[in-house]
Amino acid sequence: MRILVLASVIVVAAVVGWVSFDWYSSRNAGQAFGDPFALVDQRGEEITEAAFRGQPSAVFFGFTYCPEICPTTLYELDGWLDQMGSEGEDIRAYFVTVDPERDTPEIMNAYVGNVSDRITGITGEPAKIEAMAKSFGIYMKKVELEGGDYTMDHTASIILLDSAGDFLGTIAYGESPEMALAKLKRLANS
Repeated sequence: MRILVLASVIVVAAVVGWVSFDWYSSRNAGQAFGDPFALVDQRGEEITEAAFRGQPSAVFFGFTYCPEICPTTLYELDGWLDQMGSEGEDIRAYFVTVDPERDTPEIMNAYVGNVSDRITGITGEPAKIEAMAKSFGIYMKKVELEGGDYTMDHTASIILLDSAGDFLGTIAYGESPEMALAKLKRLANS
């Protein structure tokens, strides 16, 4: 009797999973992860969600005044991509600011240029950055500091998008290099 009940539960779970996946796939057919956006890269040129299609992408949200997490993540990402060699050459990497008030294209260009020539900085109007971050499920909040300065609190994971622009996974801040490389290799083959 237990085997019959267990088998029934497995069949029901499989059917519910398949129906949910089929519904999600048909509802989102032709639509990549996140909402459409129109921002600028670190050279001041327009960049849209189309940049995340046609090749796998690694997208990190952060800011140039970040004391530790953002520069560490960008250096690690650049290092992992270098380690992958030709296997990772098709992966495009993006650094989207959560502090567009300070992170102008010029500042983004200098900052990203000091880290890597493989990472593209993205900035733009604050409301558009906020809308993009929200559509990617990114938490961001301005935190006032003493003396009138501020910092930004934000999600610190790298979002992985396959070549169709669909969500493939994340690399968490502090994740082991072995796991991060394994995820990037999976991304490269997507």
